[in-house]
Amino acid sequence: MLYLCGVMKKVIALIEKGEDGLFGVHAPELENVIIGSGETVDEAKEDFLEGYHEMVETYIDDGKPVPEELKDVEFEYRYDISAFYNAHPYLNVSKLAKRLNINSSLMRQYKQGQYISEEQVLRIQDGIRSVGQELSAVTLVK
Repeated sequence: MLYLCGVMKKVIALIEKGEDGLFGVHAPELENVIIGSGETVDEAKEDFLEGYHEMVETYIDDGKPVPEELKDVEFEYRYDISAFYNAHPYLNVSKLAKRLNINSSLMRQYKQGQYISEEQVLRIQDGIRSVGQELSAVTLVK
């Protein structure tokens, strides 16, 4: 990662599945437009970071000051449901749906990019975080 100076600041980068089936990443709070795309979330994130680094290097190579918004950035990724499942393919859609008391065929539709209400997004997010807390408390023995 390219570090220019100082403390890292977090910038939100949204990852979404497009109508074309590709995943896209963008950072809406930045004035400098940086986008990435790919067939997988990892490819899209890699393309996005490459675009960020190229933009910063272009400013430096041209002898121009790098805008403050691009200095010392750490991206915090946020996912739509489809991108979340692509980034975490080891999660079983049906079992998570059952755990969250959501119809499994409805959850599969969300995974495919169907419309989802804000309320349902928050419900799923809370459920995923609950699972994460349980997993982080696990201690294995031999």
